[in-house]
Parts: sequence; C-alpha cells; structure tokens
Amino acid sequence: MGYLLAALFIILLVIGVPIAFVIGIVALVGMMTIEDIPEVIVPMNMVNGLDSFVLLAVPLFILAANLMNSGKISEKMIDLALAIVGPLKGGLAQANVLVSMMFAGVSGAAQADTAGTGKVLIPSMLKNGYDKETAVGVTAASSTVGVVIPPSIPMIIFAGVANASVGALFLGGIIPGILIGLGMMILIYFISMKRGYPTFKRVHLKEIGKKFLDTFPALLTIVIIIGGITTGVFTATESAAIASIYTFFISMFYYKTLKFKDLPKIIFDTLSLSALSLFALATASALGELLSYYQFGAMAQEFFTENVSAKWLFLLLIIGFFLIVGTFMDSIPAMILFVPIILPASEAFGIDPVHLGLIVVITLAVGLSTPPYGLCLLIASKIGDMSVERSFIAVVPYLLIILIVLLLIAFVPGIVSFLPDLMAEGS
Repeated sequence: MGYLLAALFIILLVIGVPIAFVIGIVALVGMMTIEDIPEVIVPMNMVNGLDSFVLLAVPLFILAANLMNSGKISEKMIDLALAIVGPLKGGLAQANVLVSMMFAGVSGAAQADTAGTGKVLIPSMLKNGYDKETAVGVTAASSTVGVVIPPSIPMIIFAGVANASVGALFLGGIIPGILIGLGMMILIYFISMKRGYPTFKRVHLKEIGKKFLDTFPALLTIVIIIGGITTGVFTATESAAIASIYTFFISMFYYKTLKFKDLPKIIFDTLSLSALSLFALATASALGELLSYYQFGAMAQEFFTENVSAKWLFLLLIIGFFLIVGTFMDSIPAMILFVPIILPASEAFGIDPVHLGLIVVITLAVGLSTPPYGLCLLIASKIGDMSVERSFIAVVPYLLIILIVLLLIAFVPGIVSFLPDLMAEGS
C-alpha cells in the first residue's frame, strides 16, 4: 500500500495539484484503506496539528513583515544599506544582500523580503545597468537569508517538532546567516568587476550616521525580538506579537508612512500567506499520523542504523534528502513530516538538535530559490519579468554559496554552537 500512496503522491505533483492538497489527499486515501479507523481522523489531525501556541508566531511575523513593507520601512533599510556598501563594486547588488540581512532580523519570512525589497531594488538595478539575471538572481538568493538570521519561522516550527530551544536555534543561526551574506557579497564583487557594474558615490560618515538614526527605530525591532527570546523575557509567539505591534506604531506614528486605509489590504495579504503555510502544515500533520501508523519512523531509524555507520555520511544523506524535498515542498510541512522520522537516528549519532535544526532549515531554504516550488524565485522572476528557467540559472552561483556554508556548519558544528554556548556560560 505504501508504494501506491507514494505513486499517488508523485502523480498528483506532476499534474500540478498544489502540495498542500497533495498531502491532504494522500493522507485521506491512506486512512481510508485502514480498517476500523474512520476518515474523520484526517480533519481531526489537521485541527490538532494547528492547536499550538507557537504556531501563532507564523501569521504574526508575516504581519510584521507586511507592515514594514507597507510602511516603507524596508525602503529606509535600503537607503542605509546603500550608504554603507554603495561605494563597493556592484554597490546596488551589495545593498540588496545587506538589506536582506537586516530585513531578516525583523520578519523571519523570506518571501516577504523578496516582495518588499525586490519591488524597489530589481527595477533600480535594471535602471542602473545591471542585467536581469543579476537583479533577479541576487534578490531571490539573498532573500533566503531571511529564514537563517533570526527570527525565523522555520526555526520556530523545527523547535516545536524536535522539542529544541528556540533561543538556541536563533543564536545558532546568526553566524551562518552572516557567512552566507558575506559570501554572496564577495561573489557579487568579483562578478561586478568582470561585468563593470557601477558603484555609488561614497557617502560621508556623518550622512551614514543620519541614515542610521533614521532607521534605528526599525532596527531596534531586531534587538527586542532576539534579546527578549534569548533572555527568556518572552516566547517566540509573544515576540512576534510585540514585533507586529511595534512595527505598526513606528510606521503609523513615528515614520507616518502607514495609513489606516492600508490596513485591510495588509491583513488580507497576511491571512492569505499564513493560510497557505498553515493549511500545508495541517495536512502534513494528518499525513504524519498515517506515517506513524505504518511505523515509517521506526523503519527509517532501522535503515540508518543498519546501512549508515558514519556521522558524516548521515549528515550528507540528510542534506541531499532535504535538498530534494525542498524543491517541491514548503519548509513547514517538510519539517512536520520528516523531522520526527530522522530525529531518532540523529540522536543515535549524537547530533545536537540545534545543529540538526540549522542544517535542515538552511537546506530547505535552498528550495525557496529552486523550481518548481521556489517562492522567492517565482516572486523575483515575476518582478523582473523573466522566465523561471532563466531566473534559476541566474540564481545558481549564489545558491552554491549557501551550500558551501551549509557543508561548513555540518562538519564544523562549533560555528552553530558558539553563540548558544557563550550565552549559556554568561547566564
């Protein structure tokens, strides 16, 4: 029966059925083949899968990102980033990466970064002589940093699934996120040297200071969120609520760039994007119950125990597996389905849950810029008016940077554990 369900899964994907519905259909069909288990168990598991306080953080962080974009805060971050790195070769592309790193520290949603900064930076890069490939490739790839640098919605989901510390995951993601960003900026420098991309006029330090002070209230959100969670002042969900309220007030009353008439559209966009993620999570919970019935987790653990003798080989298999999964599935349902399956084997190899979490999150982040699912790639290619095929070719060099950093943290776990351990020693 398992092979038939796998075939059904593949067929539905191939004919273009949305992944959330594919998961739900397979779960329902699978449950219908089991005697003495009523089909109502599927919607029950879907509801139970969403019955979690931590999941409230998903729509709240998306709301914070939408408020920032509508309140033009992301544009202020772009101005600051341009002032800092604009004089470098390929300054506008460098700023694209830097602003993604700053935006990542507030929203935790990569696709919100792509939409918000891409609408400003892609047209601006094209106007300043960049080709479409560079404009779209840099925007799509740099946006994936949004799920690595805290706060991160996928990290929150992983923490709930694997019973890991959200604070430790957030701290563990800071250095890898910075390494990815710096790696992309170095790559952009050499590409810009080769293609002759322009630089911006050097900005006086005093002017940078003014722009920093203007952007500081927005950047303070990062300190509030990360500081509050890592010190235990509030939970991830509470931090998402505070981030939403804070960004609303600074956009509405400090910057005065947000109007009450903008709120209905912001709320509608937030609900639409949240529903997409949470419905996929709900159906993944139902399918997870089916996999548990067939003892898929026990079979996977037995496979790894009998066939994989080295920790390094296990890590490579996990990376390869989630690279494939990430091409057609969002990170949230992917983690709900597969993290419980690999977790026992991971513990048997002595892999720390925080280390595993960063590996899984970064690997799945690559899928945000790879077809057919890649939301960041789809958004950036649409803004840049370029085919998905050309966009993917353009994004590949930047994805290689992510993969290099991924392998680095996989085999040098101290990169991930340094800040969490340092924080633990100081507390």
